[in-house]
Amino acid sequence: MEQLRVDQLAPEFDETAVVDAAKLGEQTALAMLYEHYFPRVFRYVNSRLHSNEDAEDVTTEIFLRIIDNIGSFQWRGLPFGAWVFRIARNEVVSHVRRLKTRGGAAELTESIPDDSRDHTEQVEIDLTFQVVQRAIEKLPEAQRQVVTLRFVSGLSVAETAAALKKTENNVKVLQHKGIAKLQQLVDR
Repeated sequence: MEQLRVDQLAPEFDETAVVDAAKLGEQTALAMLYEHYFPRVFRYVNSRLHSNEDAEDVTTEIFLRIIDNIGSFQWRGLPFGAWVFRIARNEVVSHVRRLKTRGGAAELTESIPDDSRDHTEQVEIDLTFQVVQRAIEKLPEAQRQVVTLRFVSGLSVAETAAALKKTENNVKVLQHKGIAKLQQLVDR
């Protein structure tokens, strides 16, 4: 069997080909998957943990788990991203359980000011983010997971459904209810 090499692929990201190459141990493919998924996974983890330091550590663990287990990944009609975010969700849950066991608590998300905006605008953005983040934390767990995966991590309805092992219709209902509840919480 001829080994598939990532440098033989088209310039655009062909997830199937990249995953198949990564399964064969192609380091460039693993790097491409990391570059492609890292920002979304980190945003998801950081939104759940509220600590950049913890989010970096957990995201590293997630990618180590992906690398360790990619050989066993099988295409079953679901996007690879659903598998990635299922691992991410499980690692976040494990991390939170470890924190609770140790009696620790996650810190609030720190915001790094953007020098290109004026200070007043940045303060307003930070305050709005904090209000929305607190409101998301008040959502029921299922709604919180859907809202976080859909809007923080940017997953599609299908990817979110696969990651949470729910139907697409269930995800749509949870998303609708979550957004409605967020509007109520933020308007208070």
